[in-house]
Amino acid sequence: MSIVDEDYEVSICANCGKGEEESHKLKSCTACKLVKYCNRECQIAHRPQHKKECRKRAAELHDEELFKQPPPEFEDCPICFQLLPTLDTGSRYKTCCGKTICSGCIHAPVFDNQGNIVDNHKCPFCRTQWPTEKEATEWEKKRMDADDAIAIRNLGCYYEDGLNGFTQDYAKALELYHRAAELGNAKAYTNIGYAYDHGIGVEVDRKKAHHYYELSAMRGNAHARHKLGLDEWLEGNKDRALKHQIAVRGGCNDAMELIKDLYSNRHATKDDYTKALQSYQAYLGEIKSPQRDKAAAFNDEYRYY
Repeated sequence: MSIVDEDYEVSICANCGKGEEESHKLKSCTACKLVKYCNRECQIAHRPQHKKECRKRAAELHDEELFKQPPPEFEDCPICFQLLPTLDTGSRYKTCCGKTICSGCIHAPVFDNQGNIVDNHKCPFCRTQWPTEKEATEWEKKRMDADDAIAIRNLGCYYEDGLNGFTQDYAKALELYHRAAELGNAKAYTNIGYAYDHGIGVEVDRKKAHHYYELSAMRGNAHARHKLGLDEWLEGNKDRALKHQIAVRGGCNDAMELIKDLYSNRHATKDDYTKALQSYQAYLGEIKSPQRDKAAAFNDEYRYY
């Protein structure tokens, strides 16, 4: 609570009314930011009066953060400087240099400084010879020691599925997902959400799953955003479901198909569908290139949209 004058603002405790002084700093309610308190005792005492308003404002602040357009999940390809595709098959993470390179540049010929084509079994970024599967895993472990979030998440996947010589260990996988997420990897949050959603190494907890999907979506993961939209739709929250389908801006084809179905069944307006289609087409325009098309035509594993 504050008393406002034209030239200054005096903050007072919402519970006891004591004003803020140099020696008596008030702390804002962390949930709603609307009121301030002397201490925790004052906050607890005022809780019955403030609870309803606090929850309403906290929910509004949460939705403001949740539904704003997120930053791109991926950086541009470090070679062609085009936006990296959302589909995993559209790019490759290189354990030699820690770069994620688009399928077009992976497939393209590698040239030396004189313009001659060199061995195509070298990383197109750092020119290191492609490693064997065993070498790649060892390099990934080294990158994990250097706090490479992608490498850490990848190793979490190996532990979860028992791949590349790793013993299946759900607890270790979850530990690595948390570590990668704290370093900014949006997909790691999706992995954690999926674990709680399906009871992989943990008890099923839909509330926790939803929380981690939200964290992933707010960091730009389009597929986590689409999952949130589906859940809202199944719960009958049509407006929130549609709002979540801003995922199409991140290149989620499943989200685009959902909006198409919603429009066909008159659950979405023509304007909703048009905006989604325009956003998705804009995304396709950003990721398409002749080089990537050649890679996709050469090998299905390079599909990028």
